[in-house]
Amino acid sequence: MKSSTQTIPAQSSPAAYGDRPASVTAFIEHHFRHFNARELVDAARAYKEFLDAGNKMLVSLAGAMSTGELGISLAAMIRAGKVHAISCTAANLEEDIFNLVAHDEYRVIQDWRALSVDDEVRLRDAGFNRVTDTCIPETVVRHIEHRMVKIWQRAAESGGKFPYELMYELLDDPTLAEHFQVPPSHSWLLAAKEMNLPVFVPGYEDSTLGNIFAARVFDGTIKGHHAVKSGTAQMERLIGFYKEQTEKASLGFFQIGGGIAGDFAICVVPILIQDLEEDARLWGYFCQISDAATSYGGYSGAVPNEKITWYKLDRDAPKFMIQSDASICAPLIFAYILGW
Repeated sequence: MKSSTQTIPAQSSPAAYGDRPASVTAFIEHHFRHFNARELVDAARAYKEFLDAGNKMLVSLAGAMSTGELGISLAAMIRAGKVHAISCTAANLEEDIFNLVAHDEYRVIQDWRALSVDDEVRLRDAGFNRVTDTCIPETVVRHIEHRMVKIWQRAAESGGKFPYELMYELLDDPTLAEHFQVPPSHSWLLAAKEMNLPVFVPGYEDSTLGNIFAARVFDGTIKGHHAVKSGTAQMERLIGFYKEQTEKASLGFFQIGGGIAGDFAICVVPILIQDLEEDARLWGYFCQISDAATSYGGYSGAVPNEKITWYKLDRDAPKFMIQSDASICAPLIFAYILGW
């Protein structure tokens, strides 16, 4: 249990590393002592201890983490057996693939805060979609659309598939690998496929490919919305997964960002307890990285204890809230867990 007051832990002497820590883990252990930094190292330690006790972890992924290339460290976590399920926005699902096959065509804007409206129009007219400092080329969207239409059509004939199964099918296409522009080890979705992880994708329609799918159903190219299984069908799948995984151990929740990717997956426990009226373990570990401020009615910035009343978290579960930039903090936590 994470107590409200803690003794400051002993730190490694920098002399042991010649005043220069020999690894990321050693650097974090020596320098991360207070405030969000201490919260980060406590969360990383607790994550390791949770897995060492025989438990498993679900990671939820919101924000533009795939475009931010979090896959470099997240893929390593997946392949090392430190992640056992993913809940992500549909944008993160597709943008990992976009980056995999078109990384070299992306454009990075160094001084993106200074862009004018006219600059934005020029980027648009040049065929780029901007995500903060990174511009995704429209060409990769059309490349993947061409492949996905065939996959959606087959799914419509077979009764439908989950969003991640459709993407796994895309990755099975041997001709796709010819277009890889980053090492396959940098793709978290490819790692998830290799490890046969379930990936839950609520709000599929809120994505570029989800928009295209709706357009192709509308124009008759795809024979019905049933080609992609709904969010409620995914929740049913998650209920079964959670029950199976928690028969003998606990499942933890590591949340990057907020929004639907987090709230969708964490709600599986109140469904079991309150709606199905079954005995169920509550989530046994919780950590969120978010820069959202705690506010009136906000979910993304809600403190972990608020989840207790919703039957989401065990009162004694380790709970951490790191209020910082996930693109910085998540790779550091993953490096610590991996012993880099």
